[in-house]
Amino acid sequence: MDLRELLPALNDFASLSLAASWDNVGLLVEPSPPHTVNTLLLTNDLTEEVMEEAVQKKADFILSYHPPIFTPLKRVTWKTWKERLVVRALEHRIGIYSPHTAYDAVPHGVNNWLAKGLGACTSVPLHPSAAPSCPAEGTHRVEFSGSTEHLDTVLSKIKDIQEISCLTTFPARVEDEEQTRVSLNCSQKALLEVVALLSQNSLLYHKTEILLLQKPLLPHTGMGRLCTLSEPVSLSDITERIKSHLKLRHVRLAVGMGKTLESPVKKAALCAGSGGSVLKGTEADLYLTGEMSHHDVLDAVANGISVILCEHSNTERGFLSELRGMLAAHLQNKINIILSEKDRDPLQVA
Repeated sequence: MDLRELLPALNDFASLSLAASWDNVGLLVEPSPPHTVNTLLLTNDLTEEVMEEAVQKKADFILSYHPPIFTPLKRVTWKTWKERLVVRALEHRIGIYSPHTAYDAVPHGVNNWLAKGLGACTSVPLHPSAAPSCPAEGTHRVEFSGSTEHLDTVLSKIKDIQEISCLTTFPARVEDEEQTRVSLNCSQKALLEVVALLSQNSLLYHKTEILLLQKPLLPHTGMGRLCTLSEPVSLSDITERIKSHLKLRHVRLAVGMGKTLESPVKKAALCAGSGGSVLKGTEADLYLTGEMSHHDVLDAVANGISVILCEHSNTERGFLSELRGMLAAHLQNKINIILSEKDRDPLQVA
């Protein structure tokens, strides 16, 4: 499959527009075109060991859940390991792509896989995602009416304001007077300039309506999950379920204030990776994530919420086995998809 065909197919599988604004997702390293992808290597983290594996297995493309390039590179040399990844990728014509939080948000993504470790339950996103293209542009709509003599000068100035779209005018009858109705979409920043301009003309200002353009929420899509178990399970049993699902011998457990290992868990809030900011403030019996700050754990425990920490990538890596099958079907088996055998969490219990 040509890379230019593969990229939109990957975006159809999980739109990059769902990724967090701070994230660095998509195609990170592109060999000179044309570039044909026959073998795709899946990994959670792209380390030098995984890159060597990709070279040995003649992979043309690496899908790394975590972006190996996150902060900007000022140079590409042999000095640091992340720079060496780029050098090796280009030398061996290997494309690098990262979906990261886009895969967190989708209904068939990482967090839904993690929720399977709880047993039978229903789940909803903790922070739902909004439709990225509806409305197409702007955060606000401004509408006002006036006679042509009042509007001409105002409209000429409005057209000079940046971040204004969908500017339309149409005839309207207001209070038995033929007038012109103006409608426009604008950003939050542009709204301040539009209102300031209209406030200079009292006739227009008093007939101005401002509407907030709210994008519809996407069902079952967003960051984190709040899971309601079909039947309450003791904290001890849910811990064993999670260890079995993640194939871990040990996890870290903080028991909520006033709770014991036999206390029932009915609601669990989870977030793969580092979940402190996503889970904070959620009412639940249990928080499940890879890592949280010491003080976030203390806050949860003080509020009677137990916490299970599994280490960052341990809450993500197991998803890749499931992802392999879904991607193969989505790409109509046109590409050989292999799982990295060298990818592993850097932390282990000694």
